[in-house]
Amino acid sequence: MDRCIGLISDTHGLLRPQAIEALRGVDRIVHAGDVGDPAVLERLAKIAPVSAVRGNVDGGELARRLPRTAEIETPSGWLHVLHILEELELNPRAAGFVAVVFGHSHRPSLEQREGVLYVNPGSAGPRRFELPVTVARMVADGGAPRVEYIDLDV
Repeated sequence: MDRCIGLISDTHGLLRPQAIEALRGVDRIVHAGDVGDPAVLERLAKIAPVSAVRGNVDGGELARRLPRTAEIETPSGWLHVLHILEELELNPRAAGFVAVVFGHSHRPSLEQREGVLYVNPGSAGPRRFELPVTVARMVADGGAPRVEYIDLDV
């Protein structure tokens, strides 16, 4: 079972070499939407197995290929993945999830609510405004998941 999970979102078709380097060594990669180009997922799959959801800008092949949500099992419990947090259609705590992974805002964030971790890895794609360009790593080794952000030097 995956213990170290790379979290990435909002690549918008741009997979930077710094993001690839930051994700090396993870057991699985979770892309929280706005992939922008199927080639991004193909390149990520050379690092580790990829689970991805569709974002609001993912059309065409990506819209047909990617689900709106995904559930990922880890040693710490289940993760629920979607692109836009406001579209969450369930109570994660009641559903038994330990974390919700989302994207869309391009802002890295980490918040605990009612025993559930809410994680936005930020945007790894084109810089938006003055927001940082980031990915994250989640360690899920049986205890509470721990998240580390990695600023990409771009």
